[in-house]
Amino acid sequence: MTFTRSILTIAFVAVAQHALTQPVWAQAAPAPDLEAILASPKIVKTLDDIKADDERTLAEQKRITEIPAPPFKEKVRAEYYQKRMQELGFKDTSIDAEGNVIALRKGSGGGRPKLVVSAHLDTVFPEGTDVTVKEKDGALIAPGIGDDSRGLAAMLSLIKVMNENQIATVGDIQFVGTVGEEELGNLRGVKALFRDHTDIDGFISIDGLGITRVVNQATGSHRYEFTFKGLGGHSFQEFGLPSATHALGRAIAKISELQPPSDPKTTFTVGTVTGGTSVNAIAAEARMTVDMRSNSTEELLKLEARLLELVKEAVADENARWKSDKMTVEAKLIGDRPAGIVPMDSPIVQATQRTVAAVTKGPRPTFAGSSTDSNIAMSLGIPAVTIGGGGEGGNWHSRNEWYKPTNAWYGPQNALLTVLILTGLDGVTKPALQVRKAAK
Repeated sequence: MTFTRSILTIAFVAVAQHALTQPVWAQAAPAPDLEAILASPKIVKTLDDIKADDERTLAEQKRITEIPAPPFKEKVRAEYYQKRMQELGFKDTSIDAEGNVIALRKGSGGGRPKLVVSAHLDTVFPEGTDVTVKEKDGALIAPGIGDDSRGLAAMLSLIKVMNENQIATVGDIQFVGTVGEEELGNLRGVKALFRDHTDIDGFISIDGLGITRVVNQATGSHRYEFTFKGLGGHSFQEFGLPSATHALGRAIAKISELQPPSDPKTTFTVGTVTGGTSVNAIAAEARMTVDMRSNSTEELLKLEARLLELVKEAVADENARWKSDKMTVEAKLIGDRPAGIVPMDSPIVQATQRTVAAVTKGPRPTFAGSSTDSNIAMSLGIPAVTIGGGGEGGNWHSRNEWYKPTNAWYGPQNALLTVLILTGLDGVTKPALQVRKAAK
C-alpha cells in the first residue's frame, strides 16, 4: 500500500510543531464580569443598535450569499468582504497569502490579550451553482444562506456598531474572514492564520445559527482517497485478471462492518466511488473517498488504523481470488482536522454561559462537539468556541438551504458581549482572556 500525505497536512504539522515551543499560560484571569459591562449606558445603546441594524444585516447576508465562493475559489467574495471592512473603518484591512481577510482593531492594552473573531468565506458548493436567494413561506432559500453567510453578516454588524459607538477594549480584536473551512479546504485558512500570527490568545468562530448551542469540543476527522490499480482488460478475453472495482467493492464491504464506539462519538462513511471504463472491461482503476470522524483523537487513530488494514486485506483477497499479485492500492490522506476540547471552567466557555443567558433572558447554552475553524485553536491548547450568528435554518450543505431571521440580532449581540468579557471594556472591566507567554 502506498501512503501519501497531502501538502495541507504538512502545513498543519508546521503549526503543531510551532505550538510545542510556544504556549504556557500567564496567571489565571478574573472571572467574567458581565454585570459591569451591561451597566454601561454605551453598551446598552450598542445592543439596541444591533437590533436596529437587523434589517440591514439581513440584506448584507443576502448580498454575500449571491457572491459565489466555491472551495479554493473564495477570491471574489474575499475582495467584497475586504471592501466592506474598509467602509466600516478598517482602512488597513488586508488579504493574506492564503486568502484570509484580516482587520485588526487595537485595544488599550498594548496588543494583549489578542482575540480572533472569525467567520468563513467559503461554501461547499461547486463553481456554477445557482446562488440566487429566493423567498418561500417566510424563509430565504439559497446555497450557503446560513453557512456561513450569516456568520459573515453578523460579524460586519458587530464591527459596525462597535466602531460607530466607539467601544474601546483593553485587548486587541483581530477580525478574520477565513478560507478553506468547508470540504477539502482542510481548514487551510486558520492553519495559515495560526502559523503566521503567534500572538493569538483566544479564538471565536461565528458559524451556525442559534446562540444556545456552543461548540467547545473539536470533532477530529481524517479523510482518505484510495486508488485501486490493476492491469485491466477485456471482460471476456482477459477474464481472470483482478479487477480494481471488485477490490474496491471488497473494501467497502469490509469497512461497512466496522463498529466504532458511540461514546466518544466516532463515525465513518465511504463518500464517493468512481472507476472503470466500460461495462465490458475489467477495471484497471477505481477510486473511493472515506471520511472518518471522532471527538477523541485516540478513537480516530484506532479507526484509521483498522480501516487501512481492511483496505489492504481487500486487495490481498482480490489478488488471491485470481492467483495474482497485480492489484495494488494507494492511500492518500486528503483531510486532517485535529480533535480538541476546551474545559468548562475556561473563561471563554464561562463567558458564553453568561452571555447567552443574558441575551435570551432564559435558556443557557448547551455544549457540543463539531468540526469548525475552532478545531485548530483547540488542538493547539488555545481557548476557542464556535457560536451562532442568529436566526434559524436547515437543509445544510444542500441547494435548498433555508434561513429565517427569527431573533437574528441575538447572534451579534451575543458576540459583542462575549468579546467584551474576554478582551475587557476599557475603563470598566479587565480582560477575562488569559495572555499566553513563550515557554522558557
